[in-house]
Order: sequence, then structure tokens, then C-alpha cells
Amino acid sequence: MSELLEDVGDVLMFLGAVVFLVGAVGVIRLPDVYSRLSAVTIAGALGTGTVIIGLFLNQPSVGSAFTLGLALLIQLATTAVGGAAMARAGYLTGAPRNEHTRFDDLEAEGEQETAPERHPGHSRPDDDA
Repeated sequence: MSELLEDVGDVLMFLGAVVFLVGAVGVIRLPDVYSRLSAVTIAGALGTGTVIIGLFLNQPSVGSAFTLGLALLIQLATTAVGGAAMARAGYLTGAPRNEHTRFDDLEAEGEQETAPERHPGHSRPDDDA
């Protein structure tokens, strides 16, 4: 059974490396900053997750479960937050979008902020009354 777990762990670590490789190709091939960031954050989270699970299957113990679980938790949290922060920074600095981008959620959000009377949660009393 232990040899089977090690083999499954080796396969998962290899798959994690393949996910990193696909993410690297995505950084080179994708058209704009936002698509590239998506490739990096997804590859970082999925690749790290599969590698860490593979490591645990190769060395199963309570100590390694705690250490690897903590490493996975930190990696997933920082990848998501870092990717969102970099995408927002790219947007605020005017990084060009791909021409196939159909909708800009942040632009729609900005329109609501500039016209609070149209905002559905607006609760200020009218100054006219």
C-alpha cells in the first residue's frame, strides 16, 4: 500500500509540474495582462496544490500533514489576494485589454459610484424635500 501511495504521489507531483508549465506557456501566449494574471494565479494555486498533495502521499505523517497543509493554505490565500491586487493595479494604470473583452465590471462599478442616486443601496434623504 505504501508503494502505491508513493506512486500516486509521484504522479501528482508530475501533474503539478505540468500545470506550472502550462501556466508559463499561458504567460507567453495569452494576449493581455489580465489573461496572463489568470494563468499565473490558477497555475500557482492548482500546481502548488497537486505538488503538496503528492508530497504528503510520499511522506505521510502528522507532522508533514500539518506543515504541508499550512503551506497550502498560505499559498492559496496569497495567490488569490496577490492576483487580484495585481489585476486591480493593472486596471488602474490603464493596462490595455484584449479587443475580445466584452464587459468591464469595474467600469460599471465606477458608473454607480459617480451616480449614487441610481445605486440600489442608496439611502440618503433627498435634499429637495
